[in-house]
Amino acid sequence: MSYNLLKEKKGIIFGALDENSIAWKVAERAYEEKASFVLTNTPASLRIGKIYELSHKTKSMVIPADATSIQDLNILFEKTLDHFGGKIDFLLHSIAMSMNIRKGLTYPSLNYEFLRKGWEISAVSYHKIMQTAWNKKAMNKWGSIVAITYIASQRSFPHYGDMSDYKSYLESITRNFGYHWGIKEKVRVNTVSQSPSITRAAKAVKGFNQLLILSEKISPLGNASAQDCANYIITLFSDLTRKVTMQNLYHDGGFSHTGISEALISSKK
Repeated sequence: MSYNLLKEKKGIIFGALDENSIAWKVAERAYEEKASFVLTNTPASLRIGKIYELSHKTKSMVIPADATSIQDLNILFEKTLDHFGGKIDFLLHSIAMSMNIRKGLTYPSLNYEFLRKGWEISAVSYHKIMQTAWNKKAMNKWGSIVAITYIASQRSFPHYGDMSDYKSYLESITRNFGYHWGIKEKVRVNTVSQSPSITRAAKAVKGFNQLLILSEKISPLGNASAQDCANYIITLFSDLTRKVTMQNLYHDGGFSHTGISEALISSKK
């Protein structure tokens, strides 16, 4: 059902890969809510993913860009602003990658070159995107910028490895850049801490299926799906949340505030 929450709003969605990705679901919902947007991902991701299928479905333009490259980001924003004939209203950062996790390296045995690369992709890219938008004066007043994070930024999940560090840094960028965006243009900057979701990146985490089951048992409302997350993000892009900024917003069925559940205790008997 559409509520026209994003009618006449324009934006850029980073990170849609296939129908399981949160960014994909956000794009579908944004289109339903009458938004116009540009889809972007790295050239390699465009080759292996299905973004052009999504582009056709949502009548959106695809512009390749490596979010760690200022040159690529400058081109992306210039083309986007030209395409829309003016400023945009929302940005979604749904980008994450850990070479250490992909290579099966545990936290005590991190490869530091892999660490640096993952940090650039998963966290610093968020700052670079916002800095480029800032320098280009790309955001309309009362716009909204959102990134996807996970509670491993606050708690220890052994197999989440260096992704935990990246998410902590991502949330710090949200608070610090969010202050400046608020003062300058009344733009909101938030992270959404989502339940474990079955995405290509998540499948690389050792023990992910067990984590998914554990989270489902602990969360009073159960895990939030990628579709649920997209619905929530749409409200953050809308004018209904104009005074919500610099927050890490938990969207996890109550997992973040539950110590242990009766369902989990019962299953151990």
